[in-house]
Amino acid sequence: AVLAYGTRGAMGGLSEEADRSRGHRGRDSREPSRDRNHGHSRSRSRSYEAPTKNGKPDDYGVDTMKITDDDAAFILGKGGKTKEKISRVSEAEIELFERELILEFRGSKVQRRRARKYCEGVMALRTGPVNVTEDYNDNDLTMLNVPQETVGFVTGRAGNFLRTIESEWGTLMFFCEVGKGGRSKDFEKLAIFGSVRGRRGAELKVLSAAETKSPGYFNKIREEVVGRDRGMDSTGTWGTDTMTFQDDELSYALGKQGGTRKKLERASQAIVQYVGHVALFSGTRQERRRAKEYMRWLFGQLEGPVYVNGWQDRDDCTVVEVPSDCIGYITGNRRATLGCLEEEWGTLMFFMAKDGDKGGRQGWSEQLIIFGNERGRRGAELKCMNEIERKAPGTFTKGLREKITDTRGFDTDRICIKEDELSYVIGKEAATQKKLAIAAGAILQFVGRYAFIAGSYKERKRCKEYIGWLLQQLRSAVTIADVSSRDDCTEMHIPMNCKGWVTGNRGSELRRMEQETGVFMFMALDGRGEERLIIFSHDAGSKTSANGRMAAERLVNELVQEKLRDDGDRDNSRARSNSRPASPPRGRSDSRCRKPSPPPRRNSSRANSPPPRGRSPVGRGDRSPPRGGRSDYYSRGGGGRGGGRDDSRSRSRRR
Repeated sequence: AVLAYGTRGAMGGLSEEADRSRGHRGRDSREPSRDRNHGHSRSRSRSYEAPTKNGKPDDYGVDTMKITDDDAAFILGKGGKTKEKISRVSEAEIELFERELILEFRGSKVQRRRARKYCEGVMALRTGPVNVTEDYNDNDLTMLNVPQETVGFVTGRAGNFLRTIESEWGTLMFFCEVGKGGRSKDFEKLAIFGSVRGRRGAELKVLSAAETKSPGYFNKIREEVVGRDRGMDSTGTWGTDTMTFQDDELSYALGKQGGTRKKLERASQAIVQYVGHVALFSGTRQERRRAKEYMRWLFGQLEGPVYVNGWQDRDDCTVVEVPSDCIGYITGNRRATLGCLEEEWGTLMFFMAKDGDKGGRQGWSEQLIIFGNERGRRGAELKCMNEIERKAPGTFTKGLREKITDTRGFDTDRICIKEDELSYVIGKEAATQKKLAIAAGAILQFVGRYAFIAGSYKERKRCKEYIGWLLQQLRSAVTIADVSSRDDCTEMHIPMNCKGWVTGNRGSELRRMEQETGVFMFMALDGRGEERLIIFSHDAGSKTSANGRMAAERLVNELVQEKLRDDGDRDNSRARSNSRPASPPRGRSDSRCRKPSPPPRRNSSRANSPPPRGRSPVGRGDRSPPRGGRSDYYSRGGGGRGGGRDDSRSRSRRR
């Protein structure tokens, strides 16, 4: 199980990338690996860079490492995911030059060292277990003993479980050997690389799974786990607190499919994990305090109404006054509506009332308190305002005016939308509204006719520009003269014969790509009046990401290539048909030159047969003359069963 994960699970498999690294040797000598879909586009995005305060760090540099052909495929992984994962965990830029088989690391000294170390560990997995020595630890390593009987359960089928943990917590994980002691018969060593928060989240997730398979194991190593990495964060207050539950309390604290645990974790920003009957809260001192308070209020609701004293002085909550006739509408059936809001915005929400206080259900309003970070609280608050305004119009919009702020930090702007344009901006099932919000990276919510736009200054500005361009499409073609100074767009020049194919019927293809990649895209004119496709999004994306501008660019290039291939195949088929030599005649000329056949001889038996019923036995030559005024008609052969029929037959023979 360990080896299977090492070669296929953790590294994402060899798949087609191995063939790609071996087969494509015709590139320039220093050409890095890249996606095959190229188009005539100009992107204003930058590749991943290590986060720094003032540009590049002082010890920024470049290191290189020579690798083999097989190692290159292993480092790249399926779709380049392994390389992206190593780059994300080490916070360094990594580029693979496939022709020269050279790995290049760019970043600070520590970042380059970590990236090299992770790549060496990944390459070692190809031939066997990794041997981890003391110099592997750059304050980025957690070693965890996993009981032998739980290794397969923790690894998952083809390494899927460990891969899921890596994706969730941004870590790199593999089983290894330590020093020269070799492997233990009772335990396997699991190495977890990453930040303090990522390592702790992954470690507790693994321990939770191991405890399920081997109950009681956590109690043996509890002190070691709880005291690990204490004070190792930037604030110096990092630590872990615990809380023990009974059986019935544990199921309530966990929630359906772990929903309550995840809600508390996101709202408090602490790591909340249950190992057996023990709840562990990891994070800074403030985060741990919030998580335990939220847990206490959660259990308090089982006994009756909960009121948070001094909520006005807290910086982690927002209160919304909900009219009495809207309380059930906001709560939903068995708390379904509130649950959806909590899941969407990562908040904790409940109605609060003091003991003995006659709340909103007695005739006025009730207070809904929302816990979480600033962005999550504002998003949930605006959604509640939207629902209340629909149920009771005028609750929030009476006397409301537009508001535009120039605050650089998080704030909210309001703009009024015309009544006839409102449905167009919102879209079917709010699809257009969500699209603009995701592309701009802002919160966009409508309360009545007012659009509330929340976020940083750049996010709010972007969102307002997107709304303006969207409404301009209702009236005329959009002109955006120059986008060279923007960092949120990609220009693509589409061939003339491909424009209809890329846009689709009434823009259906553009809408599909927008929904799949989270961007806002449309055809716009430049300063010279030339039309091109512009893709807007705050997320530049990456070569392997399914979202962002790069993902949308790949989809557009695929459509263009598909159209060009179809047109090329059609032209080739026409050329082949035109280039064929003319086939010889099929012998019809002889039949056309044949002499007319003699008229058929009338059967003698027919001549002796009795005349038709109702007709006298009159011969052809003994017919009575036609009535007056019809002589021309009969002479033209237009009717009758005698001479007209013979005349028509003679015409056919003459032809």
